[in-house]
Amino acid sequence: MYTLQFDINHCKTCPTGDCLVKCQFMSLDKTEAIKEMIKIAEGKDSPVLHDCVTCYGCEEYCKRGNHPFYLITEQRQAKGILTAPRAITRQWINIGEPRGKARLGQVKGKVLSFGFMPELLQLVRGRLFEDVMPSYVFGQEFFCNVVYIHFSNTSIIKERLPQVLENFRKLGVKEVVCMHDECYGAFASLAPAYGMEVPFRPIHYFEYLYGRLHDLAKELRPLRIKAAYQRPCSSRLSHDTHHFVRDILSIIGVELVERAYQDENALCCGDILGMNYGYELKNDVQSRNLDDMAEHDAEYCVFNCSACQNVLATKVAKRGIKPIHMIDLCKMAIGEKPSMEVS
Repeated sequence: MYTLQFDINHCKTCPTGDCLVKCQFMSLDKTEAIKEMIKIAEGKDSPVLHDCVTCYGCEEYCKRGNHPFYLITEQRQAKGILTAPRAITRQWINIGEPRGKARLGQVKGKVLSFGFMPELLQLVRGRLFEDVMPSYVFGQEFFCNVVYIHFSNTSIIKERLPQVLENFRKLGVKEVVCMHDECYGAFASLAPAYGMEVPFRPIHYFEYLYGRLHDLAKELRPLRIKAAYQRPCSSRLSHDTHHFVRDILSIIGVELVERAYQDENALCCGDILGMNYGYELKNDVQSRNLDDMAEHDAEYCVFNCSACQNVLATKVAKRGIKPIHMIDLCKMAIGEKPSMEVS
């Protein structure tokens, strides 16, 4: 069985306790934060195990790469501290179960991975992806399973993720462009944290887009619009790629409005928080986030994750803000997609 690589000494010598001090859903000072993380690492109970809402934020706040959220998840499961009713957890686990029905394109050394999100298949048409399509994989056999850390279940990930990695290895691919942020987090953060060998180079699709926009520089038309970026929870696992948001928007002439809830202080879409912890939390997170976008005069809300877009698109539009996926925004900049109207 794979074991989380966690060093309690990093906590004992931590100068800030930022993993919990910066948490937007709990209030702890430096001394309390360090004390509670040490307790968790020693297998003891802690209020943190009961109050964590699974926003993933502490994975980014810890600058020592010590994976505090993975540890919290491990200890929750060990102690039977559930974040959702068993029936809901089981339903989600069943959705991701391998079915032996994966769809493969003309697989080459570089491949697009859609995980198990069919809506992503519609986004890769056009010049932005012509250098790699139709080399792609889709299906539960290539689904990263990271979502189950929301449900305090690392055992299912340790069971399935190695097989996902083996499925890629059998294809002989050298580079995997992850079209879902969470899949990149699985290959670049979660798998190494558990000592799993990743037999390819994972590439976040933001990095890929950034390169393609440079390739198509002569076709770019500055959009001259103001936008807010909706950062998903999974981005906390791939925070090394977050700089590409500003890099991409700068290339295509989009002004990223400076607001309260962005970068390290971002709020997620709130959907799973509501599923696990109730409507009041979900409504609070979404209301603060949307108010923040509107108050800073964002014309567009740019989405990274299609699931976030499904949750917030209508609510964003009701505020007079146009919802758009990052890929479609880039298509606008090269003239493949017209400017949007809010319906």
